[in-house]
Amino acid sequence: MTKYIGSQPATSFEAVKKDRFTGLTGTGVTLSHSVSSVQDIVVWVNNVKQDYNNYTVSNTALTLGGSLVSADVVQVLYVGRTFQTVNPSAASVGNNEVASTIITGQTALAATPDDTDELLISDAGTLKRIDYSYLKASNTPAFEAQRPQSAQVVSNNTDTKVQFSTENFDTDNCYDNSTNYRFTPNVAGKYFVYARIMTRAETNGQLVVGVVSLKKNGTTIGSTRFDNGSNKVNNKTPVINQIVDLNGSSDYIECFGEVSVGSGNAQFYNDSAERTIFGAYKIIGA
Repeated sequence: MTKYIGSQPATSFEAVKKDRFTGLTGTGVTLSHSVSSVQDIVVWVNNVKQDYNNYTVSNTALTLGGSLVSADVVQVLYVGRTFQTVNPSAASVGNNEVASTIITGQTALAATPDDTDELLISDAGTLKRIDYSYLKASNTPAFEAQRPQSAQVVSNNTDTKVQFSTENFDTDNCYDNSTNYRFTPNVAGKYFVYARIMTRAETNGQLVVGVVSLKKNGTTIGSTRFDNGSNKVNNKTPVINQIVDLNGSSDYIECFGEVSVGSGNAQFYNDSAERTIFGAYKIIGA
């Protein structure tokens, strides 16, 4: 009875390799297969088995212990050659066959994986590979922009888009800082949007009302208003933040403001404290 350690080999066979030479002279024979030891082959000359000590081998070069004549017949049997490889049968490798060092023995990745790095995952019991980009947690797309340290003069008591032309960052190039001053993210999700505007009267002590608002696709979705009544001040900075659903294709967000002054120009302003900013980022897991 034949017993196997591990899975039983496939029931396929390969004939033993052998050479037969005639018409040779001298002591040298060129083998059809490379070998590394005299014990890898059995040699017969005229049906007489040769002792290992009577010949040498090096790769395909066999050197006999005596000279041949053309009538001699040399036969070589390859006994140390690997005849075939057999793949394990499907699902035959289990925990006991895998070394415990298969993971711990590998080189550790000492950095955040690249987006195209792949991991194995079980998808409802089916083993699949997946890019790291699908698994990583990221608050992107995200951006923040501000006005330069200069005034944007606006019409009094008029809802006006704020020109946030200086980008602090823009992870996915989703913010237009030159024409529309809008954020159009390319990934659908819920976004935390925030803005603040330093509303100001060019003439000191003439600011009455300052408003900051957010608009989605041109429609106001939230606003914050400062109204000082009959009193007038130099400037005020209303602030707004809001969570907004964006579809990742056509939805966009803009920031508007309104300034009411008693005299002089109405302005959106920014100083070294960066008081006039507009930003957003995607919320993870929402």
